[in-house]
Amino acid sequence: MKNFKADYVFPIYADPIPNGIVTVDDNGKIISVTDDPSTVTGDIEQLSGIITPGFVNTHCHLELSHMKDRISPGNGLVNFVKEVITMRRTVVADPQEVTNAAIAADKMMYDNGIVAVGDISNTDVTAPVKKESKIYYHTFVEAMSFVPERAQAVFDSALETLQSFKPLSVSITPHAPYSVSKELFRLIKKYSDDGKNLISIHNQECEDENKFYRYKLGEFNDLYKFLEIDIDYFKPQARNSVQSIVPLLSNNQEILLVHNTCTNLKDIYFVRRFDKRVNWCFCPNANLYIEKRLPKINLFVDQGFNITLGTDSLASNYGLSILSEMATIQKNFPQIAISQLLKWATINGAEFLGIDKKYGTLSPGKTPGLNLITGLDTMKITPETQVKRLI
Repeated sequence: MKNFKADYVFPIYADPIPNGIVTVDDNGKIISVTDDPSTVTGDIEQLSGIITPGFVNTHCHLELSHMKDRISPGNGLVNFVKEVITMRRTVVADPQEVTNAAIAADKMMYDNGIVAVGDISNTDVTAPVKKESKIYYHTFVEAMSFVPERAQAVFDSALETLQSFKPLSVSITPHAPYSVSKELFRLIKKYSDDGKNLISIHNQECEDENKFYRYKLGEFNDLYKFLEIDIDYFKPQARNSVQSIVPLLSNNQEILLVHNTCTNLKDIYFVRRFDKRVNWCFCPNANLYIEKRLPKINLFVDQGFNITLGTDSLASNYGLSILSEMATIQKNFPQIAISQLLKWATINGAEFLGIDKKYGTLSPGKTPGLNLITGLDTMKITPETQVKRLI
């Protein structure tokens, strides 16, 4: 057994413990959390900083890792999407380069104290990497087509890709409101109503997404022209995108709405009216990279929803670190305490992924991983703050 003592231990399920001691066995299972050294057997390793459970990253794109530093920041979502599509169409990536980049990204997350990931996939290229990883992965296989006639074929293709990730945890999910037809939404809803199928949707990443749904105006019209998609059939919905798609989602599944860069209070109240199991995920560094703006995260606090954190991909971020995402939030929303951010970074993500019996808190019997966070200033994240994996 190993005993780690720090300035504070954050069990997450209880208040922080000053001078707390965490005892784990050789497999990383939590034996006890205490502030009484007389109850502990063996040597105690004294550390400076705070001890937390391992982080849960609920939104990543491992298969885009080879695009790091290849897409210009700050040009907006539509241009970002065009660049990703163009790169996939015109640049024949060396399969080994893609695999090596995914392996390196997986290691980056592991070294940054991430123990579990909800990862988006459009292909099966990352399946071997995930099966060899020390990290727990749930894969969201995206179904994506705004052409109603293609709904069944796209759904069947996603089902085929899903098989490649088994026996790991995997589900089929819509990509985003602007890329999934009502017909495809209905196929995914029917599939989700019949069994376990976690959902993760890119939501309201830019103002033009709402503009398109409300008035059929804005840059998304240019995107469909770029994709050579005829959208004559689509009629303005006179409401924001999230309000348009929530009724199309299953009541039977946990739903993660990701990014929410342009989600407003009216949208939040609208979502709350429905009997849907909605969670919100924030990836602030990617929002800054793509749109140069952040969601109004303060609007979501105390609304009764589960909030989680993600990193998005190396195509839209300079690194894959949940601590860095927390730092960005605290810098821009200083009223959000680190104790709350740590819940978003641990137990909330574990609960969404359905793995909270093992991850998310320092509860005896769990194997959640142990992180040491150093360089805090009166519980505030600073440029010197770092995370080190202990277990």
